[in-house]
Amino acid sequence: MSTHEQNRSAGSEQLDNEKGSTLLKLARSEIGSKLGRDVSPPAQAGWLAEPGASFVTLTRQGELRGCIGTLEAHRPLGVDVRENAVAAAFRDPRFMPITRVEFDEIRVEVSVLSPSEVLVVVSEEHALATLRPNVDGVVFEYRHYRSTFLPQVWEQLPDPAEFMAHLKRKAGLPMDFWAEEVRLSRYTVSKWKESSA
Repeated sequence: MSTHEQNRSAGSEQLDNEKGSTLLKLARSEIGSKLGRDVSPPAQAGWLAEPGASFVTLTRQGELRGCIGTLEAHRPLGVDVRENAVAAAFRDPRFMPITRVEFDEIRVEVSVLSPSEVLVVVSEEHALATLRPNVDGVVFEYRHYRSTFLPQVWEQLPDPAEFMAHLKRKAGLPMDFWAEEVRLSRYTVSKWKESSA
């Protein structure tokens, strides 16, 4: 790698870290403001106005505490992250809303999604062979049933068959369900997480 390439690589990594820092601060300040906490918002950046799809994941002591997101880029990324942060904190149906007391214990993670790519598969076996563990986020669709797992879920479910079974259960279907009309698509993410206190 030439010095120029190394500098460009270091420059893009620095930009990436700045982007992550901005998005994490944006998510935290939005949740904090709804709780009446004084959290300084991040500096505004032009790229926040570009369309983007994101997920905001909240954890407390290593346990999931809320996760809400958007699969398609239909609004500015800055707006998407703020809205999803508030939804993850207060409107995830699996959890009680976050309280002021919990706010300092919550760790925020922001994932920005790539455009999704439809997978053409002829069977569940073919689908499982096509998935890329630890890389792919997966969207499962069958009629009105729909679910998704971010790539981070592979950490808990490293086996593709188990990953798919839980994805079907999340959609409200039996874990051994399969039908010809099942539609799968995948995406990748760029993600940033606050460090533990």
